[in-house]
Amino acid sequence: MCGIVGAIADRNIVPILIEGLRRLEYRGYDSAGVAVLNAEGHLRRLRTVGKVKMLQDAITETPTEGRLGIAHTRWATHGVPSERNAHPHISRDGIAIVHNGIIENHEELRDELTKLGYAFTSETDTEVIAHRIHHHKQKLGDIFRAVRATVAELEGAYALAVVSEDAPDKIILARAGCPVVIGVGKNENFVASDVSALLPVTRNFIFLEEGDVAEIGRQGVRVLDSEGNTAQRPVRESALSADAAEKGDYPHFMLKEIFEQPRAIAQTLEERVAGGKLLEAAFGPLASEIFRRTEAVQIVACGTSYHAGAVAKYYIEQIARLPCWVEIASEYRYRNPVVPKNTLFVTISQSGETADTLAALRMAKQSGYLSSLSICNVPESSLVRESELVLLTRAGPEIGVASTKAFTTQLAALGMLVVALAKFNGADPERERGLVQRLIEIPGLIEKTLHLEPTIKELAKRFADKHHALFLGRGQMHPIAMEGALKLKEISYIHAEAYAAGELKHGPLALVDDDMPVIVVAPNNDLLEKLKSNLQEVRARGGELYVFADPDSGMQSSEGVTVITMPKHVSHFQAAAVYSIPLQLLSYHCAILRGTDVDQPRNLAKSVTVE
Repeated sequence: MCGIVGAIADRNIVPILIEGLRRLEYRGYDSAGVAVLNAEGHLRRLRTVGKVKMLQDAITETPTEGRLGIAHTRWATHGVPSERNAHPHISRDGIAIVHNGIIENHEELRDELTKLGYAFTSETDTEVIAHRIHHHKQKLGDIFRAVRATVAELEGAYALAVVSEDAPDKIILARAGCPVVIGVGKNENFVASDVSALLPVTRNFIFLEEGDVAEIGRQGVRVLDSEGNTAQRPVRESALSADAAEKGDYPHFMLKEIFEQPRAIAQTLEERVAGGKLLEAAFGPLASEIFRRTEAVQIVACGTSYHAGAVAKYYIEQIARLPCWVEIASEYRYRNPVVPKNTLFVTISQSGETADTLAALRMAKQSGYLSSLSICNVPESSLVRESELVLLTRAGPEIGVASTKAFTTQLAALGMLVVALAKFNGADPERERGLVQRLIEIPGLIEKTLHLEPTIKELAKRFADKHHALFLGRGQMHPIAMEGALKLKEISYIHAEAYAAGELKHGPLALVDDDMPVIVVAPNNDLLEKLKSNLQEVRARGGELYVFADPDSGMQSSEGVTVITMPKHVSHFQAAAVYSIPLQLLSYHCAILRGTDVDQPRNLAKSVTVE
């Protein structure tokens, strides 16, 4: 995996393929390739290791044109980054394929194909699909039917785009667990794994559904559903701008990025979960073996990323039942840690260039850790290049200095890490399915939470003239309270602190008066009753409470207590991501009322590349 582009037209489609790949670079990749049906009716394939620009240079040196073709950027899962493992892969008789996802039964299929006389030139699961399609085409005589027969045998997640010299007027698509869209043009059509790849050529898209197989020609599209029935999928017009770095209709990048979170988290999960299972190979080719050996986890990060790691600690210990430590990178790098046997070293960073985190990783490599895993948003960053395992968050460009979607996608990525570690530490398939389903539900819950914006906008008016604020949470919500306090101080310049609510009597209560708002996150969990007792301590001292509460918490607004009701059915495993949203909105609207520079707050930079 990671990025697919294809086109069929009455013009040279190579520039369209290359531009599409360039627009998918944010998803991360280590190689790129293109296969085009040339004027003589033969497939011309070019593949390079490295950036799309290297592929473009190769095309310049070896001019390649065509009116039908597919292209791909690959992030290694099966097989090391190399030209022979890069997509597209080709089988006999001119069948070419690109593939996103992970095929779990590829070894079984490879053994069978080897016995049938197929020779493999790569280590990938994708080449297995190419040869399997050829095998079925020999019997069925039609590329469309051959693809349908092949996907019926695949276990895992996939989005496929297939072309054949014997069918010079069509591209075949299939999807299960991975997104793929059809871009609709006039006498030309396109395919991609993400609409952003095609926005320069069309705004009209057909979104395939789970199990669909489609045949795309210049004049039309035919879709069969998972049952083999003809399906009518509507054409939808995209509201997205062709330039992701534009604010569009939003007044600030930060607000735009807050509202992008449902889609960003969905992108984090895409291709990595399917059929109620986590595809741990998404972390890298060695992931399964490393996770199997992991006996403890050390997380190192800074700022917002540190808060994400602090949330993950609760889940890793409670769900995966492994010891976990979380430290600020600037502190960790200056001590001499004792490293327990088989400890996985995890770094988290939006930019992947955070100086302290990068220094901690380099130190860790000399300290006897089992392996290193980076959770990061920037595929070409130093942190990604220097880590053995990688999970890209795919949040897309985050322009606002105060991190929002980068944070929640980190939580989603860490959630997948929790599932992977739990799986290799005794969790049964039913437990895995439940956790995966909770992750998949998070984008929808955040979408519902965003509907609270008008309420929070009004609430912010009570904060605009304040100089101090206190944030409270318990359990995994304590780091969310810390993140809420950080957001408020970053962009509104209101001094804010966060505490575990049980610590009130140990000092913070001395600060509470009727001029200091106290913001509380209160999901319906095992610590709710304890939290309610802590809040009574605040009210008894004249503190004004603002509580983001679960509908079943039993909490209601009263004198000195404002309760904002959150969406229903937010589980323990989902609460951190969902409850961070209103705190982001509150900080944003407070900053607007105070007239600060929301996207570029004073004294701060997006990427902290010095100590």
